[in-house]
Amino acid sequence: MQYLITHFSDFQLASLGSFFLHESVFFLSGLPFIYLERAGLLSKYKIQTKNNSLAAQEKCITRLLLYHIGVNLPLMIASYPFFRFMGMKSSLPFPSWYFQESGSITDNILFHPGGFCVLLGTSYFTYKMAVQACAQYATPFGLTSEYAHPAEILFLGFATIIGPAITGPHLITLWLWMTLRVLETVEAHCGYHFPWSLSNFLPLYGGADFHDYHHRLLYTKSGNYSSTFVYMDWIFGTDKGYRKLKALKRDGVEEESKQT
Repeated sequence: MQYLITHFSDFQLASLGSFFLHESVFFLSGLPFIYLERAGLLSKYKIQTKNNSLAAQEKCITRLLLYHIGVNLPLMIASYPFFRFMGMKSSLPFPSWYFQESGSITDNILFHPGGFCVLLGTSYFTYKMAVQACAQYATPFGLTSEYAHPAEILFLGFATIIGPAITGPHLITLWLWMTLRVLETVEAHCGYHFPWSLSNFLPLYGGADFHDYHHRLLYTKSGNYSSTFVYMDWIFGTDKGYRKLKALKRDGVEEESKQT
């Protein structure tokens, strides 16, 4: 990081640097799920039995590249003045990983992402009321997490950056949040529910098992709009269909175990 702040301007780091970081994390974490699906590996953890065609996957990748260059990059460039106005910086000293007695709580590198997650969980739910995806995959895989209409990309992009924009964190914190956010949304759309999935350990975390239901029944108003924390779906009752399905499956398994 010392090399970056020495050789690149704040604008280059905040806009172009953020863009390259996003692309790297997104494609490196999302592409393996295409391979898993095509090769049929770890199929016992796959939520749906249906697979996407190679043509559908190639179409997704092509459009994603166009959307990222045509929408995401201009958005990152245009948002830089506001980030600067709100106090974002890339200079030394870097924020700490622990709370310092003499420092503010907002100087901690973990404080901002925690608040951003809560804010995103609330704002993400307005996705239901604001826009619907014009072209989503009923059987999602990692990269479909950002496959949407440009209007939706702008809306959800705004919901993602509004927290960092308001608090004006250090660039390191912004990059940490971006990395966590990309990994979270790729995991929620990966199409697999693994034993090590976070939803098995965090009660309010949705993940792939929860959000996959939304894509599977997208055109029947399935609900399950959240992909991170599911409390907004629970409060507004938009996860009732999913809960009923889970209960039926659970009762079916219990009944089968009794008979055997």
